[in-house]
Amino acid sequence: MYYGSIKNCDIANGEGVRVTLFVSGCENRCPHCFQPETWDFTYGEPFTRETGDRLLELLAPDYVNGLTVLGGEPFEPANQRDLLPFLRRVREAFPNKTIWVFTGFTYEELHTPGIRACCPETEELLSLTDVLVDGRYVEEQKDISLRFRGSANQRLIDLNKTRASGGLVLLPEPRRGQS
Repeated sequence: MYYGSIKNCDIANGEGVRVTLFVSGCENRCPHCFQPETWDFTYGEPFTRETGDRLLELLAPDYVNGLTVLGGEPFEPANQRDLLPFLRRVREAFPNKTIWVFTGFTYEELHTPGIRACCPETEELLSLTDVLVDGRYVEEQKDISLRFRGSANQRLIDLNKTRASGGLVLLPEPRRGQS
């Protein structure tokens, strides 16, 4: 797996201060994607054990709320194979920090055999994820007032509550005047 960039103090891609990993590679190729350069699976740098170590160091300060993974497409099968052992390390080192993953696939697609993104690693990868931001970016549904997403079809799914309830649970939207 390759990655395009790492941000060590991101407040735009999840709640609180986050470390953000932008993975490379995406076959979805959504029209008007804000990072089409990340469609290339070899864009940026190779993700190595040392890259993972660096990310763990960046996650260590108390003020960092967690890790966000986006892309490219984290749920491309090749990316899942490399992300899974890394997310295990993150969860083991920081059990109280949250992991957010952005994907162009829907939650339902990730559970549908025969869909490219539904592979042997998918269930465990989802089990390590606290919040899934799902759905392809759709220009016709663009809404800059939405929190942490670009189009109205995309959802912020609370995977912990979803697992506990057995039904899909979205993160609540903040009341007007809150962020």
